[in-house]
Amino acid sequence: MPLTARIRTRDGWAVSHAVVTVTDATGTQVLRAEADAEGAVRDTTALAPGAYTVIITAVGYAPAAASAVVTASGRAEVGTVTLARQGGAELPPPGPWTVDPAHSSVAAVAQHLGISSVRGRFTEFAASVEVAPDDIAKSRVEAVIRAASIDTGNGMRDTHLRSADFLDVERYPEITYRSTGLTEAGPDRWTVHGELAMRGVVRPVDLDLAYLGTGADPWGGTRAAFRATAELRREDFAMNYNQVLQAGIAAIGTTLRVELDIQAVQGESLPAA
Repeated sequence: MPLTARIRTRDGWAVSHAVVTVTDATGTQVLRAEADAEGAVRDTTALAPGAYTVIITAVGYAPAAASAVVTASGRAEVGTVTLARQGGAELPPPGPWTVDPAHSSVAAVAQHLGISSVRGRFTEFAASVEVAPDDIAKSRVEAVIRAASIDTGNGMRDTHLRSADFLDVERYPEITYRSTGLTEAGPDRWTVHGELAMRGVVRPVDLDLAYLGTGADPWGGTRAAFRATAELRREDFAMNYNQVLQAGIAAIGTTLRVELDIQAVQGESLPAA
């Protein structure tokens, strides 16, 4: 087995579609091999002893180069080669991911009386993420939130929020979000472009997304973490109710800050409990 190599992302995941090209001292290509599903290259082509240059490429990643010396025994161990995402930003391994509601949070913050904030969260929701293997901009996010699951810690306030003054959950039981595109905003930061449907109104809404990393969980799965924020105007979704107090101060602010803390499990469904 003259040439061996392992191709990995910065956080240690296999790059299964990587291509390894080897050239000799004259620049002549002497070997071309593809990584397997584990990101490993094990080629049996016989190479003459000497120094070689190894070029590793993969769609969506910046190319990398390494040196290899073939010994008299005919072996050359390149070791582990790390590929960075094109443009320097990282994302989890491609494929489907399912958001775990038990370890995620969908929250909104509104200004109250002009001096403090009221925080609420939705306790029932489902979402999925599809990380595109080649063109990251084609990655997709879809989410469905049960509007009646709003919880601010105050029963009277929650009842009012479910009424026609606000979420109108009887007529519009679901809030949905579907992405339409993705653009890079910096290392490990992205802007998710999408459409939010709430109270029968559909508006474009961008999410400022940060990828926090990927790792194994205690149940044998793989998880990725994200944090995202957005700002909504209540009037854009026909929520015009307000109570104006003395001195012209509104009881509730006109904007909402959405805060998402998301943990997703690799695969098309959550593991059995």
